[in-house]
Amino acid sequence: MRTSLAFTAFFLLGIVASGSVSAYFNATYLSTTVFLKNSTSAHVVEGVQIYVSNASISTYNQDRQAFNLSLASWQKVIGNTPFLTQHILNPKSSISNFTFLPGPITPASNGGGYASLTMSYDAGNVTSVVSIAPRQFEYSVNSSVFNYLHTASGQSLLPNARLTIMVPNGTKIVTIYPLPDFPQPNSFGKYSGTSFSWFSGEPLQNFNFVYITTQTPEQEVVQFFSGIYNNYGSLIDVLVVLMVVGIGAYLYFRLFR
Repeated sequence: MRTSLAFTAFFLLGIVASGSVSAYFNATYLSTTVFLKNSTSAHVVEGVQIYVSNASISTYNQDRQAFNLSLASWQKVIGNTPFLTQHILNPKSSISNFTFLPGPITPASNGGGYASLTMSYDAGNVTSVVSIAPRQFEYSVNSSVFNYLHTASGQSLLPNARLTIMVPNGTKIVTIYPLPDFPQPNSFGKYSGTSFSWFSGEPLQNFNFVYITTQTPEQEVVQFFSGIYNNYGSLIDVLVVLMVVGIGAYLYFRLFR
C-alpha cells in the first residue's frame, strides 16, 4: 500500500518550498529502527542522511565538532524538515537516554558529500502487554507512538523513509498489518525472523503488530528480582549500607577491643 503519487509529489514540493533544502544541507532520507524489549519500552535508533554541498563541507565539519550544538540547533541549520525529530514517542511519557551524533562526510561523485545524523533514545509505553500463560506474554505495538506524516486519514510513513521493527529472539508473530515490505511471508503466509520493515509512504493509521514471547525459567527469576529492586531499590540500598556498617563495627570491636 502506498499513498498516491500526487500526494507524495505535493509533499516533496512542500518540503522544498518550506526550506528543507537550506543554504548548507539537504535532508534526503530517514531510517528508523525500533528495538522492542521484553518490556513495554523500546530502544530507537534513527539515521537522517543529509547531502552537504561542496562549498559547505567545512561548515558541516565545524558544526560537527561543536559538541554543544543541540538537536534544536541542527534543526535550525538544516531547515524545516520532518526528518530530524523523534518519530517514536508516547504523548503520555517522555524519552530518555537521548544521544545525537553527526557522522563523517562520504564524498559524492557529483561533488559535495553525504553524512548521517544519528539519534538514539529510549521510548516508554511503545507496547502494551498481557500474560496469556505461565511465562508467556502477548505484546501489542501502540500505534499512537508514531510521529510521522499526519494526513486526513491518519498517520503515514514519510516519503524517502524506512521503518524497521526488531523483536526479541524466539518471538512468535500473531498479527502484522500492513504487511511489511520486507521480509516476504513463507508459503503458508506466515512471518518469521526478528526484523520487519516498511518503506516510503506506507499508511500507518491501522497499524497492528502483535507478538508473543516466552520467558525461560532463568529470565523469570531475573525479572522477579529486578521488579523487587525497581520497587524497593532505595530501601534495599539502605539495608545494604547498614549491613556493611554493622559488619565493620562488629569486626572493629572484635579485633581491637
